[in-house]
Amino acid sequence: MNPVSAGSPDDLDPDIRRFQREMAAAYGRYPDFDRLPLAERRRIAEDVRAPWAAGGPVMHDTRTLAVGADGVRVRIHRPDRRAVLPVLVYIHGGGWTMFSLDTHDRLMREYAARAGVAVIGVDYSLSPEAKFPAALGEIVSVIRWLRAEGPAHGLDSARIAIGGDSAGGNMAVATNLRLLADGDAPLTAMLVNYGALDSRPAHPGYRRYDGPAYNLTAAEMAVFWENYTRGPHDLDDPLACPMRADVAGLPPAFFAVAECDILADENRLMAARLTEAGIPAELHIYPGAAHSFLEAVSISPLAERALAESSAWLCDHLKAAL
Repeated sequence: MNPVSAGSPDDLDPDIRRFQREMAAAYGRYPDFDRLPLAERRRIAEDVRAPWAAGGPVMHDTRTLAVGADGVRVRIHRPDRRAVLPVLVYIHGGGWTMFSLDTHDRLMREYAARAGVAVIGVDYSLSPEAKFPAALGEIVSVIRWLRAEGPAHGLDSARIAIGGDSAGGNMAVATNLRLLADGDAPLTAMLVNYGALDSRPAHPGYRRYDGPAYNLTAAEMAVFWENYTRGPHDLDDPLACPMRADVAGLPPAFFAVAECDILADENRLMAARLTEAGIPAELHIYPGAAHSFLEAVSISPLAERALAESSAWLCDHLKAAL
């Protein structure tokens, strides 16, 4: 087999390159970032990402609730005044370790406005303080609350999709796997944005796109997996590592894949596995995109296109569930 050539920043779409450089410059104000306590790194990451989460669609209503048996905090965005709305539960990324509802607020509002759905962001417990399967259990608790109590809040309990980016994409798939394992019905659809689906760094993209220019490195991903799991045995658990799962019974899925991303190959592979199992799976690979590129929607036509395509797909699948 021919060796995989290394990528370079020239692979990137110009607007995504600008996004990456502006993010790098913002983090560059903290030259000792990697040596700071985790709480301080989280605070800095919130500040760095704040400009990218600002602006965008204005919601008819936004509220925060503590829901489910565990009192999990959620943020609910409603784009319009309709009495009952279908739902997208959105799980933010950040390696199970970083970021929040605030860093991903614009992304959630974009989906709400574009797909005409209520978007529920889940403020799950971060690692390493909360190890697998704590966060997954919280998300499942939110789903069960939605199914039981959603109609009282104008949320259609029969039309619930789940989505997420990176670590959030992992947990979007894992939530459906957990529901199936517990004998519950899967959700209507799932949206996987550059998901962290396989703990093994054996895919070609790990060699080609491993570098800070692409917003996620192999070394960072290894730390995130270590933070999330209790030990190596968890990496064999399909609820932690969905690539190990039997995919039978999973709902239709949309995969938004950044071409220039160490995680691209595992998303291609998971989409192929669903297709082979007879599950409708749309795979969209965005040329020149790097990890986290959807957050650049304020400046990037490529991110705009990805959001438009995934939102249209989501709208169609939730309508079909009527």
